[in-house]
Amino acid sequence: MKMGKKTYLSVFLVTLLLGFGCKDTERKSQEREENRTVERPNIVIIYLDDLGYGDLGSYGSKSLRTPNIDALATEGVKFTNGYASSATCTPSRYALLTGMYPWRNKNAKILPGTAPLLIDTKQLTLPKLLKDQGYHTGIVGKWHLGLGTGHVNWNEKVSPGPNEVGFDESYILAATQDRVPTVYIRDGHVENLDPEDPIYVDYKKNFEGEPTAVDNPDLVQMKWHHGHNNSIVNGIGRIGYMKGGEKAKWSDVDMADNFLEKAKQYVKTHRAKPFFLYYAMQQPHVPRTPHPRFVGTSGMGPRGDVIVEADWCVGEFMKTLKEEGVLENTLVIFTSDNGPVLNDGYYDDAVEKLGKHDPNGGLRGGKYSLFEAGTRVPFITYWKGKIEPNVSDAVICQMDILESVSELLHIQGMTDTDGQELLDVLLGKSKNGREALVLEATSRTALRKGDWLMIPPYEGKAIEEKVNIELGNASEYQLFNLSDDLAQRVNLAGKNPKKLEEMIATFESIRGKDYQKIEQLQLK
Repeated sequence: MKMGKKTYLSVFLVTLLLGFGCKDTERKSQEREENRTVERPNIVIIYLDDLGYGDLGSYGSKSLRTPNIDALATEGVKFTNGYASSATCTPSRYALLTGMYPWRNKNAKILPGTAPLLIDTKQLTLPKLLKDQGYHTGIVGKWHLGLGTGHVNWNEKVSPGPNEVGFDESYILAATQDRVPTVYIRDGHVENLDPEDPIYVDYKKNFEGEPTAVDNPDLVQMKWHHGHNNSIVNGIGRIGYMKGGEKAKWSDVDMADNFLEKAKQYVKTHRAKPFFLYYAMQQPHVPRTPHPRFVGTSGMGPRGDVIVEADWCVGEFMKTLKEEGVLENTLVIFTSDNGPVLNDGYYDDAVEKLGKHDPNGGLRGGKYSLFEAGTRVPFITYWKGKIEPNVSDAVICQMDILESVSELLHIQGMTDTDGQELLDVLLGKSKNGREALVLEATSRTALRKGDWLMIPPYEGKAIEEKVNIELGNASEYQLFNLSDDLAQRVNLAGKNPKKLEEMIATFESIRGKDYQKIEQLQLK
């Protein structure tokens, strides 16, 4: 078959165009893949301590003003079924950073300040995951996951700690504000430590000649209610005994400002490359010590004042992200380690000045409890320009963050956790959250599945009188339909045996059958 010049020319042009078309398609595909690979937003987790579901204006409070956190909720995704893994701090922090159920680790419970590192240094963690992807990783604030190997010399480098589980930089308090040692630790070294005045810490016996809150009430400015009657620091009785380290001791009223400044400086220093910052604030955990400029701002005593203070800190931190030009490339996750408690060891008017405010937001229980107020907490995601304002009723847990971040960065084959990949839920693109979630409170566990919550029978007191919180203990199974009984007032276990049987089967398939081996709550 002969072809004329025009035919040859047509074939040539078609071939040329097809070639360009293929190359263009390949180029666009390659660009998409490159964009898919290089999009590494900064990630910030702002983690509050004992903040209740009802403690924010955006979650229904009419008494507390929290405009800066409310702005995150208004402009981001506000989750109404967001959960911490546990009703106490250490287990929740363990789950957040490892993506694992804390009840799988028998030592994941409220730790003393001298406890060894809870996370295995070989274990996958969120900061390790991100560090492997080129992120700079930092923690500022409360740690409470143990340090060292169980015999810490605070006058030398304290290791292993945050730096050994994935954080490039760490600036922390070891345990809680009410526990010794009352010092800041930067990358394993006590800040401002005078070698001539070494630190000694003991949780069993006092050091000779050192005053305590129980024996020297005249030296105490904040009266203790239960526990908190060991060593006195800054006029406040603490849990545990400490001697020395006078120049290294923190100022309680300046703690929020100090952590804020460190968090802002971290952003300014590392703004040029992707970073992960775990900003673990101490409010509103006891002792509640607002800076003088926030005293009286809530009308609800120190607990309300430190929540107002925390909100201001969040606002100042968000300003820094904007000023440093990284706001639109930063995913911010705001949440709390567990639910609220009023009197948690000090007489600070938290009960007396509560007024009409409901820290539980209509939920039952609180910190330490298997009822909803123990683990259902404020949970907000914000990413300017990427997340559309949204209110989501999807069930999501903090331990899902690791798997979801893995998907965000397209990491394959590195994770094997109890968390679920819920990236689209976090970003507000889907409301298909978790189907089932085992929740924990001081070694006891329960199941949330769909609209239902099931609590197995547990021995122990129904109410912890010291903190006036219902713990969820009962001699029979408890079953609640949260869709029409959010306050958990009607136990349907007897009326709905089929649903109860289904819930027990699901619970035991995840938890196993040895869940009755529990430890009774002991408030220190």
